[in-house]
Amino acid sequence: MAGCSGRTQRAPRSLLPEQQQEPALSGDGSKLAMIVDQRGRPTVQLKDLRGGGRLPLRHLNRQQPHSSPSLSWNGRYLAVIVQRGNRRLVLIEDRLNGRAHPLRLPSGRSPVRVSLSPDGHQLAVQTADRGRWQVELLDLSGLLEPDRPGGLRRSTAAEPQP
Repeated sequence: MAGCSGRTQRAPRSLLPEQQQEPALSGDGSKLAMIVDQRGRPTVQLKDLRGGGRLPLRHLNRQQPHSSPSLSWNGRYLAVIVQRGNRRLVLIEDRLNGRAHPLRLPSGRSPVRVSLSPDGHQLAVQTADRGRWQVELLDLSGLLEPDRPGGLRRSTAAEPQP
């Protein structure tokens, strides 16, 4: 990765060199999701950039191949496209409470690429349907709690001034 300073940094690696593609950073820059080749199958991996280690993904070990990872602000939610049989679907893993949220798209459309909003309340999905590309926006606010930057509070009532 190269920034304005011209310095580059490689993503943390395991002992064996591996193909790395489709990078996705969390909003706070602490997590990196990417697709790596694992035994000939594209698999999502999640790295902790501050600690340097690989983070476990409870629901994504058995469902392969993976593509198009996207992370929420703190990396609580990881959205990725998975293959189940001959169908592709979006799976969102909630890393805080260990839940998986599989999302089937209406009308049998097949997801191609996803982008999760930083707070986890919306998901943009590029779909393919009979040779046509479309982007759909899904409201996840009834499904997922917000993933906000640390220390940010929301209050509906004005706080009294001393």
